[in-house]
Amino acid sequence: MWHKVSPLAFRIGYIKTWRTSGYYDRKSYGQNVSQDVAIRSIVTKHFKNLPVGNIFISHSANQEIAITIYTSRTALLLGKNGENLTKLQKKLFALYGAKTQVDVKEIKNPDIHATLVGDSIGRQVERRLPYRRVIKQAIAKAMEKGAKGIKIRVSGRIGGAEIARHEVYKDGNIPTQSIKATIDYAVEHALTQYGIIGFKVWIYKGDVTNN
Repeated sequence: MWHKVSPLAFRIGYIKTWRTSGYYDRKSYGQNVSQDVAIRSIVTKHFKNLPVGNIFISHSANQEIAITIYTSRTALLLGKNGENLTKLQKKLFALYGAKTQVDVKEIKNPDIHATLVGDSIGRQVERRLPYRRVIKQAIAKAMEKGAKGIKIRVSGRIGGAEIARHEVYKDGNIPTQSIKATIDYAVEHALTQYGIIGFKVWIYKGDVTNN
């Protein structure tokens, strides 16, 4: 029996941190966690078809919520005069009644960001591009941009096959058992006419050395 552990959760407290910060009371812990999940879903749907990477949420003592969205296309997310962020803030305030501050930061190298790589592959597969060519191009770009290793696992009715299967494509080294290894990980999917195709992306960026 395999012991599957998230590459991100495995390194929390060593070289990675939580994507939500703040203090929750024991009685309201479950409700607040559910709220954070809902906020991430709302943000993702609000910026549908746009390259959204990580979403960090911070709760302050005065019940304010700060959301930081990382993307490779800041201008598209902001909209004209920041109207997209204003609409999102109004929507969250109407749902939760808390003051929300939304900030957008740029991902300077999207070719080695696991979420954006997986999302890009998924969108191209939805447009019926050959999945092998798309995946191999993504791997080549990541290695050119400085990644030390990348692995992509595709699962589902690949190419419209009757029986679902999975295929793995990789290049370089992926030291998943080393805590000091900086590995970015994401799970994305593509909605095709013959079902959902899933993509898992691991990108190794090097080791963190504590002096």
